[in-house]
Amino acid sequence: MPFALIGYFLAIKTTEYSFNLRVLLLVLLCMMFARNAAMGFNRFIDRLIDMKNPRTAVREIPSGLISEKSALIFIIINILLFIVTAYFINNLVFYLSPIALIVILGYSYTKKFTALCHLILGLGLALAPIGAYLSVTGTFNMLPILFSLIVLFWVSGFDIIYALQDIGFDKSEKLKSVPVYLGEKKALILSTFLHLIVALLIITAGTMANFNSIFWIGSIIFISLLFYQHIIVKHDNLSKINLAFFTTNGIASLLFATFTILSLYY
Repeated sequence: MPFALIGYFLAIKTTEYSFNLRVLLLVLLCMMFARNAAMGFNRFIDRLIDMKNPRTAVREIPSGLISEKSALIFIIINILLFIVTAYFINNLVFYLSPIALIVILGYSYTKKFTALCHLILGLGLALAPIGAYLSVTGTFNMLPILFSLIVLFWVSGFDIIYALQDIGFDKSEKLKSVPVYLGEKKALILSTFLHLIVALLIITAGTMANFNSIFWIGSIIFISLLFYQHIIVKHDNLSKINLAFFTTNGIASLLFATFTILSLYY
């Protein structure tokens, strides 16, 4: 959501288009419906696997809190609402909506056959800034694509960290992930490398758009929080994964979006 807002405000501040509350609300609804569909579908597809994993057995479907039928209805409703909402934005976004759904829903299958599943997850979330930009302008531009690449490598990097906690279970179930393929230590090295790419992309985007000091302050905070994860999570000590995955990344994205949007106005 924070990066979708970046894409939206980039569109109205770097082009001839003006602020449109209707389009903004439609973009926010699209993000919500897409996330609901993707998260619900992932839990539905993984329900039998989650039941076997002690860490995930308490989730809603395996624990019986939500029935499989109810989950499936929830997913279908959100898929339809996503497509309908995209229809009311513009033709390009509507025509691209099935492709977006294929990516965000297809991720749930990738862990069964490729260690690149983290990149597919990153790609799904990376659709947010470019999707919001297209919702306003109906055309592609390099700047929002750079922000989409930032999301791609940022998400891929922290998802590798998150996957470390299930490496034993994933091996036993023959599931694919970078930690399974490379081991804990090398997986963390790759995650660090992906976040270095994020830093370079942020510098590239900031330079290309000639952003002011507000953007650069936000960028420094964001990059610092990214690498803070690599300080607190070690291959032989995974006790702070939840702090790195949920808290640090959530704060980082909100602050980065806030500073980026502010830099467009001041």
